[in-house]
Formats: sequence, structure tokens, C-alpha cells
Amino acid sequence: MADNELLAAAFEEHRSHLRAVAYRLLGSLTDAEDAVQDTWLRLRKTDVSEVENLGGWLTTVVARVSLNMLRSRRREMPVGEWPSAAEAGPAAPGTVGPAGGADPEDEAVLADSVGVALLVVLDTLAPAERIAFVLHDLFAMPFTDIAAVLGRSTEATRQLASRARRRIQGAPSPERTTDFARQREVAAAFLRATRTGDFTALVGLLDADVVLTGDAYIAPSGRPLVLRGLEKVARGAVASAIRAEHSQLALIDGQVGILYAPAGRLEVVLAFTVSEESKITKINVTANADTLRHMQLAMLPE
Repeated sequence: MADNELLAAAFEEHRSHLRAVAYRLLGSLTDAEDAVQDTWLRLRKTDVSEVENLGGWLTTVVARVSLNMLRSRRREMPVGEWPSAAEAGPAAPGTVGPAGGADPEDEAVLADSVGVALLVVLDTLAPAERIAFVLHDLFAMPFTDIAAVLGRSTEATRQLASRARRRIQGAPSPERTTDFARQREVAAAFLRATRTGDFTALVGLLDADVVLTGDAYIAPSGRPLVLRGLEKVARGAVASAIRAEHSQLALIDGQVGILYAPAGRLEVVLAFTVSEESKITKINVTANADTLRHMQLAMLPE
């Protein structure tokens, strides 16, 4: 019991740092908490007497857990073996402190510390690119240690970070970020209202002349769908409340919207056009599998 308590206390010293790493890798506080919990479970099964650098070992494990989660999102193969005690690299710099729960206020604080625009760009990167960039550029982990996480050569890992860095440099301007924040707020409100079937709230989010268009794959009739006017669009949204339970916010070809992916399988995407008055003027619904495959999608934390 005493050994378990000592191990738990040692882990708590690193928890907030591990959560910060996982959040930047995953872009979701809920996923980050899951990754940290998985890291703790793996630590409990490890003979810590062989771990020379606990902080480095934990950082390596949480990075590999996060990499598996990123690859799972893209239906890639898992990373493979977990690091042995001898593989523990140097601990990445960061602030450590007491454990914290996954609540919206925590997520908002973390999002502000990272920057919403950066989170959006990070989510467009391939998993290996994101791991290389975040661990090196944000947490100063050496490329040799990141290479061990990715199972690649040091030079290949350096190139991954460089490629990611070039994309990051094209992050949205402050004006675009402000516009994006407004779109995201409206889309999040639309998703919440749809999940609860709140017709009044939905009407309040829609422009009077809003138009919803859907491709031929969205309607049972097999014909393209067109709904005009806030009442018809709001009724259609209320009717899709069950689908909304398996939906989440996303950036879709540069527009904020919602994707429906039950059991991780992408089936429908809703892209919004939001006016300067924070009203939804257009909703484009896509269910064509070929079209979905060619869309640029980036998951957004709610």
C-alpha cells in the first residue's frame, strides 16, 4: 500500500505536464484525460525500480498513447510496443501540479494557452507530423527521443517537424481567427440545440432566408434536398436530434461545421456559412462518400 501511494504521489507531480502534452497532441481535454489515465495504468504495471527518469518515461508513454489515438481517428495501425524502463528519455520542460478534472472551464483555459488557430492547424497535420512538431517545438524534446516514439529515424523525424512547421506558419490571421471564433460559437450552439430538440434556440440562430441544401445521398428519395426559411430548416434540425448525439464540431474545407460519425465512421458533414450578425445563412449537407473522402476535415473541441 505504501509503495502504491508513493507511486501515485510521484505520478501526480507530473500529471498537469502530461495533460498539457496530451492536450496539444489531441486537441481535446477529454481525450487528453483519457491518455493521462492510460499512462497511469501503464505505470502501475511497470517495475519503476528500473526507471531512471520518471518524467521522461511518462512523457514518452503519453506521447505514444496520444499517437495511437490520433492514428485511430484516421484508421491507421497502432504504434506498437510501449517503451521499456530503459527507453526513458529526458523529461520535457513544463509546469507540474495537482490533478484536474476535465470540465469546460479547464478546456477553455488550455485552449487559450495554445491558441484556437493553432489547434485548428494542428488538427490538419498527419499524426506523426503533429507528434514531431508538438514534442519538439512546444516541449523541447530532442529529436532522438521523438524518433523513438514514432519508430522512425532522427532525420525523418526532423523532416516531419519541419513540414509541420511550414503548415503552422500559414495559420489564420488575427482577423480570420476572430471570424472563426464567431462561426465556431454559432455552430456549437446549433449542435447543442439540435441535440436537445430546442426549436426556439434553433430559430434564433438562423437567418430568415437561410437555405439548407443536401446531396442526393442524404434523402431517402435519392434526390437533392433543399429547405428554405428558418422554420423549415429548424424543423429539419430537430428531426435529426438522434444523429446529433453522434456528431461533433469540425473545420470543413475552411468552414466551421458539424460531422456525423457514429462509431468513428464518417457519414454526413454539415458546413455552415455564418453572417457577421452571427446568423447561419447557408447549410450544406454532404453524404456522398467520394466527396467526403476529398474534404479537408479538422476536429474541433466543443
